[in-house]
Amino acid sequence: MHASPVQIDDSDAPPAWEQWAAGFVVFMLTGALIAPVIAPDQGETPILRLIWLPVYAVTAGLIVFRFEKIIRAWPAWLMVGGLVGLAYVSQYWSIDPGVTDRRVIALAINSAFAVYLGAVFRDAALPRVLMHTCLVMAIGSLIMVFAFPRIGVHQYDNAGLWRGLWYEKNQMGLVMVVGAVSAAASLAADHLAGNGRKPWVALLTFALTTLLVVATQSKTSLLCWMLGVGMVGGWWTLKQGGAAVTVAAVWLGVVIAAVGTWFWNTDSAAILEALGKDPSLTGRTLIWEALMRKVAERPWTGYGFSAFWGVDSIPAREIRLETQWPVPSAHNGWIDLLVQLGWPGAVAVGTLMAVSAVMILIRLNGLGAREGFWSLGYLTVFFALSLSESVLLTHANLPWVLMLAILARAVTFDPVPVRPPLARPATRAYQNRLRIASDYVNGRRPLRF
Repeated sequence: MHASPVQIDDSDAPPAWEQWAAGFVVFMLTGALIAPVIAPDQGETPILRLIWLPVYAVTAGLIVFRFEKIIRAWPAWLMVGGLVGLAYVSQYWSIDPGVTDRRVIALAINSAFAVYLGAVFRDAALPRVLMHTCLVMAIGSLIMVFAFPRIGVHQYDNAGLWRGLWYEKNQMGLVMVVGAVSAAASLAADHLAGNGRKPWVALLTFALTTLLVVATQSKTSLLCWMLGVGMVGGWWTLKQGGAAVTVAAVWLGVVIAAVGTWFWNTDSAAILEALGKDPSLTGRTLIWEALMRKVAERPWTGYGFSAFWGVDSIPAREIRLETQWPVPSAHNGWIDLLVQLGWPGAVAVGTLMAVSAVMILIRLNGLGAREGFWSLGYLTVFFALSLSESVLLTHANLPWVLMLAILARAVTFDPVPVRPPLARPATRAYQNRLRIASDYVNGRRPLRF
């Protein structure tokens, strides 16, 4: 039994100029091209701050233009506002209040853009604009690899591996994962809707982004690709197969998850060695152990939003001395969040992600099918990514912005159409009002024959 076509209304999709403007902001949030050229040492420079001013101006213009739409996402505004408020308050105990104050402003602006993105780009419009933006970046990365290899290819560490428009290969891999998942979701949405849209752009994007994920040789990116594309493809298959296939697939998924968890708890080191990974995760377990000791010193406050890894940070210097290498971050989103905002910050972000996941699952047959199951696919990718990369509550980073966009679209419902008032029944349209005896000259109502 095949599912009936899903109705997708493209008449409400943003115009082309707005899609280009949103795509420009997405491009900047990935850190593509500009940062590696202007600041190849990954340092924060005044020029980079000035470059972001036009991005903030575009964001403000888009929000004002679509104010009536984005105000309907008020639950998302409340939750996002709470997180931004917590980050702002942390400046009072931050070890670097100047950095915290400056980056909270960027966090607030980019969070507002995330809510705009989720509230305005409804259904398949969001994965489609991400697909087009990632296609441009994929083509640009290929140009850099072959025309400007000193920028597009690693020269020292990871020599020979592709990095495209970014500082390093993992950044390109993760952006290309977003492109691949978005292309797969666009294909699924168009097929379920039966709208006759040509699939060539989506297929080209999927092929190029997948090629670039493989070229990075990043196991994290490849795992995220498999999770995201697999989730989209799996739910599309279930939608085609009907109830029996859905029940069988869910049962099989639960069994595989249980067996996998048992194997991991039994001998995780052997599994990592089989995958070609160091059981210490390239020294990351040592970093995590050292950082958790720092968390224990400030469990309820942390060291301030974006302050722990600063250039002059004494706690970060102690971590680097202990691990004997220049650690740039925790390489784990949750531990990085703990050292910034303590347990309140981690619980708040976890609650936000849980709300998003529950709402997306509840709306899977409606919103999920219309968007080609993009939200569910990306949520899976983001959760896996948060275990190995510092992507939670970041001030200018695409993965976190897309997470907030999913929250916004999950809690925003289309308004109920207003029905026009009904006319009075025809039988009473010309009926006179009731009269009493005093209305007549002789005190009585005349008889009618």
